[in-house]
Amino acid sequence: MSRPEMPKQLLALTAEETMLQLTASRTHGEAFAAPIVVANARHADHIDEQLAAIGAAPQAVILEPVARNTAPAIALAALAAGTEDALLVMPSDHVIANVAAFHAAIDAAMPLVADGWLVTFGIAPDAPETGYGWIKIGEPLVDGVHRVARFVEKPIRARAEEMLAAGDHAWNGGIFLFRADIFLGELAAHAPAMLTATQDAMRLARREGTRIHPDADAFAASPSDSIDYAVMERAERVAVVPVDMGWNDVGSWDALHAISDLDSDGNAHRGEVLAIDTRGCLIRSDGIRIAAVGISDLIVVASGNDVLILPRGRSQEIKQLIEAMKSGGKGSDQ
Repeated sequence: MSRPEMPKQLLALTAEETMLQLTASRTHGEAFAAPIVVANARHADHIDEQLAAIGAAPQAVILEPVARNTAPAIALAALAAGTEDALLVMPSDHVIANVAAFHAAIDAAMPLVADGWLVTFGIAPDAPETGYGWIKIGEPLVDGVHRVARFVEKPIRARAEEMLAAGDHAWNGGIFLFRADIFLGELAAHAPAMLTATQDAMRLARREGTRIHPDADAFAASPSDSIDYAVMERAERVAVVPVDMGWNDVGSWDALHAISDLDSDGNAHRGEVLAIDTRGCLIRSDGIRIAAVGISDLIVVASGNDVLILPRGRSQEIKQLIEAMKSGGKGSDQ
């Protein structure tokens, strides 16, 4: 369902609202300024329409001419914000079930943020996950906030099991809070070429209302790097707020089934679905009707002219399927 012209951030996967709308709604209210959105230029109209529909008009929509990973994207937002503004950086394709816990974690972090710390939010782990980076939680700084002892790359299974059992690690959920000027200062220290490129791109940007089009040549000159590698793993004053807030990055159809409201037989159906005697299935369609009888533990998805069928537990293998589709593979062995 996620396609270049309509990625999962713009889809209603977990609720009636799209994932972008849900993300904006988490920070809607007097405590938060209007959002700054950084996105691909082709999605500008969808972003405006979706945010307008929930009354969350952005203060700026920064449209990247090319992709350069998260650190340059966040630098664009920091340059668009006020110098000492606290920036809450959130991927717009995550689920947070307990928004109150998230807000409490933000409140706990704000005194350190005001004092110039870079803060990340450590997700309480409930499995030896090898697909996420982890954070070792260090000494306490203030109530509920700790120094980051170290960042851990995506681990092998045995190492993940050790960290889970130790109880002093959290998943790195990729959500950050810091002052704009502090982040830009860290870029100056650790990735100066990236800072120069993004500054040039914003200085030469074309502006249309709230839309900002960074200069393509200047932005393309920026190194491509994640915020973790470019800044967070190199800075001195980095803190983590461990929080259990019902977080999920919805990285697969299996993950979506796990967080969906299920019927009494463990099914999650959406769209035109007629299901009889089905158990443990996720079945959804954005158009054609799907009829199913007597099946168990399957994922069935119809989107446009494509239909996907696979056993639950194997949805990560979709990546292989997509590569085969790109290369034109059509045979039964593809």
